[in-house]
Amino acid sequence: MSYPLAATAPPPPPPHTGGILPLVGGTTGLLTVAAVGIALLLYLIIKVRLQPFVALLAVSIAVGLGAGLSVTELFGTVQKSAAVSTVEAGMGGILGHVAIIIGLGTMLGAILEVSGGAEVLSARLLALFGERRAPLAMGLTGLVFGIPVFFDVGIFVLAPIVYAVAKRSGKSILLYAMPLLAGLSMTHAFLPPHPGPVAAAGLFHVSLGWVILMGAVVGLPSVAAAWAYAAWIGKRIFVEVPQDMVEAAEEARAAVGAEQSAAGGAPREKPVALATVLAVIGTPLLLILSATFSSIALDPSRGRSVIEFFGNPFVALTIALVLAYYLLGIRRGWSRKSLETVSTASLKPVGNILLVVGAGGVFGAVLKASGIADALAKTFHDVGLPVIVLAWLISVALRVAQGSATVAIVTTAGIVVPLVEGGSYSQAHLALVIMAISAGSIFASHVNDGGFWMVSKYFGISERDTLRSWTVLESVLSVVGGGVAALLSLVI
Repeated sequence: MSYPLAATAPPPPPPHTGGILPLVGGTTGLLTVAAVGIALLLYLIIKVRLQPFVALLAVSIAVGLGAGLSVTELFGTVQKSAAVSTVEAGMGGILGHVAIIIGLGTMLGAILEVSGGAEVLSARLLALFGERRAPLAMGLTGLVFGIPVFFDVGIFVLAPIVYAVAKRSGKSILLYAMPLLAGLSMTHAFLPPHPGPVAAAGLFHVSLGWVILMGAVVGLPSVAAAWAYAAWIGKRIFVEVPQDMVEAAEEARAAVGAEQSAAGGAPREKPVALATVLAVIGTPLLLILSATFSSIALDPSRGRSVIEFFGNPFVALTIALVLAYYLLGIRRGWSRKSLETVSTASLKPVGNILLVVGAGGVFGAVLKASGIADALAKTFHDVGLPVIVLAWLISVALRVAQGSATVAIVTTAGIVVPLVEGGSYSQAHLALVIMAISAGSIFASHVNDGGFWMVSKYFGISERDTLRSWTVLESVLSVVGGGVAALLSLVI
């Protein structure tokens, strides 16, 4: 079976009237506007250091006007007639799907973090695998705990465990930090409820169940390859445990425990059952996957409707959050005020993510409304490369150029969605395209990526050694992930 190419696009729509800027003509003009728009986006983010949300929104407006969209088409009318503007449709269309999932997932991760679930999970895995296989235990800790928590939160919570294991063994901290980081990065790139795959699922209109399934199928071989590289590089570069970070971590843990006790919650050190942690993490995944498979295996019936109801991502994550509130909070002595405080605090960093994702939705809507998307689809189809390879390459280019994985995903999705519209792509195949985009978005983390500096500073690794370890590790994850997605697309 050959790789499916991008679906042949219909001819571009006739030029719009009423735009402020001179209208462009034909496919060449539209592609020129697209190229200039992407170059401008990179310039604003990299050189001007403009906030990505503002940069995406500004470039979307400029591209729309440059391609001939009128002000009315972009923003609607002052009287707010029934017609929805391109900007509103793009922003609202994606956030209506993404905002609830990211919000619920973020609160769930916060409860798991503050309750000490990460320490319980890592301690049990270290005891199970022993000192000799401690790197694998750290990798599995990052893999499991990384499902409900953001990458940077995972580093903050789990770094003290890495310090302790590395200090006890006397070996390079890279031997334990890199497997952990590989697990956190894999889940962040490939699995909901993380912003990247959730945003892409919304833009492609793909069930989260398929994204979870393909994320696991593509991500597990990728993280295994990254663990192999981590074991290799960890034996060749020795990095001591950063004593200042050990002391800072101890102070932070003590402060969190004091704040929680003052708020009336249970002390952080109070033990949590491992089964409880796994149940809270696994419940939404199982419910969502059950709904996906029921739509394939079962005929329409009341039973299938019940399964699909509980497997709706909004419902599944709400159930998991309520479970976490009770099992990890109230049952362990937390007050309702503590639960509210932890949940509210966790949502503070989410605003920036949602705005960037929403602006990416605006960018995609402008590309489609202006005819640029159709022109891109026709051009990429004529190139002859498989759409899944194009998706990975575009995502890699945007990631390396500007550093943000989220920006790379939402921008790439806006470009790639038109390539598959009108084609006979299954949900499973579209999920693989999302995996290719996600894989490309983590390629070669370097100095323009905040994650690069977080890894370097948290684990006391020099910039040179961070490039040799972390940057290559991310590239391994990306290349293997993109390759596995491409191979699977041959048969799915």
